[in-house]
Amino acid sequence: MSKLIVGALALSLTGCFMVGPDYEKPKIEAPAQWRFAAEDARETANLPWWEQLHDPVLNQLVDQALMNNLDLKVAIANVEQFMGVYGATRASLFPQIFGQAGYDRRQPSGEATGFGGKVPDTDAAQLGATMFWELDVWGQLRRAKEAAGADLLAQESARNAVVLTLVSSVAQTYIVLRALDRRLEITRQTVDSLIEENRIAKARFDMGYSSEIEVSQSTSELERRRALIPLFEQQVAQTEHALSLLLGRPPGAIDRGLTLDELAPPPVPAGLPSEQLIRRPDIQQAEQNLIAANARIGVARGEYFPKVSLTGDIGQASMEVAQLFVPGANFWTIGSRLLGPIFTAGRVAGQVQAAEAGQQAALASYQRAILAAFSEFEDGLVASAKSNEQQSAQARRVEALENYLRLSRIRYDEGYTSYLEVLDALRQYYEGQIELVQARSDTFVALIQLYRAMGGGWIVEAEQKALVPKPKEASFFP
Repeated sequence: MSKLIVGALALSLTGCFMVGPDYEKPKIEAPAQWRFAAEDARETANLPWWEQLHDPVLNQLVDQALMNNLDLKVAIANVEQFMGVYGATRASLFPQIFGQAGYDRRQPSGEATGFGGKVPDTDAAQLGATMFWELDVWGQLRRAKEAAGADLLAQESARNAVVLTLVSSVAQTYIVLRALDRRLEITRQTVDSLIEENRIAKARFDMGYSSEIEVSQSTSELERRRALIPLFEQQVAQTEHALSLLLGRPPGAIDRGLTLDELAPPPVPAGLPSEQLIRRPDIQQAEQNLIAANARIGVARGEYFPKVSLTGDIGQASMEVAQLFVPGANFWTIGSRLLGPIFTAGRVAGQVQAAEAGQQAALASYQRAILAAFSEFEDGLVASAKSNEQQSAQARRVEALENYLRLSRIRYDEGYTSYLEVLDALRQYYEGQIELVQARSDTFVALIQLYRAMGGGWIVEAEQKALVPKPKEASFFP
């Protein structure tokens, strides 16, 4: 028996056999070149890019979100949870020892025992420890530990993905808020201008220099633009509330920093090498899910093999409590057990089939995540380039419309044109300004989405700066 136990133990500890396939990283088919790639951008990808906008208020908002956002707190707790699962799974590789104690006092039946009459009461007391140890002869438990470790790393990547999304969402919502502020400002300025235009139209009508039609046209345009003010005020408030939610605080006003025109866009990254993009948290998470699914094939196949376990007990036992600790009360037992499947009605085969299918699904998810990353990065490059072109065109249009408004007023004052031309110029100039604000906002949003698509090493720095807690290491005791 002792030779059998030692041999089985030695085999389980050598690790020379592991049931199930070993993980092999799938080959990645990366694009040969990017449509808008120009040069290496590793350093750009690792920048805390929101700081490049040079808005201290935005920096503070990002810090607040990293410290207080509730989705991030959920992700942190999930990592802690999976660290506990990993520790519990790893424990299966080691002996499980439990303390036990018991005491009984009995009054046996004399008739049942065959002695007749009254039989004296008896005591039974026991104090000791029991041990159970499943030897990992086939590597099934090590595969389970491998899967649990990959699950833990996947949750850490999920937490990093939350950080990536959170920072991008805060910056993007802040840009939208500053764009709405600018739209509201332009609308109010336009309303002020139209109020003066309306006053002049009424004065001209009262003096007989114009018809009532001009007054009606002026009033209509004034009220049309005035009606937009409460709409923009509503959108500003709702955007502030959305940003407050990201910051992990009740809805309320948001501090402002630089205006949309004052914000400096971060540098535009060029093409990234594929090995940089696969550092994205979602890709890392997908790969760890694949590793875990691959290891679970070994866990499932391990059910085909017999389980070898050691059991043992040691302690003190006596028929009287007072004699529990005398030398003769010692006892111990040790044994082994072999349990293997003979007929399970397809249960083990079903588990293996499910595990293999899960691995294929995880592989497809990993490949899809890589393709999505390449696509999002390419989309970001295109959007960044084209939004800049659109913004430049809109700026030239606004400049032309401003000149159109100036000339139309001169022509109207000199009697060469009707008031409709002035209103048309005002209308187009207002709309051109609003569209320029939208184009500038789209340029910033495109850059934010591009940096989000890159992932980048700044995530770790951001977590450290915000004091994001690391999970407690899995404990061996108790």
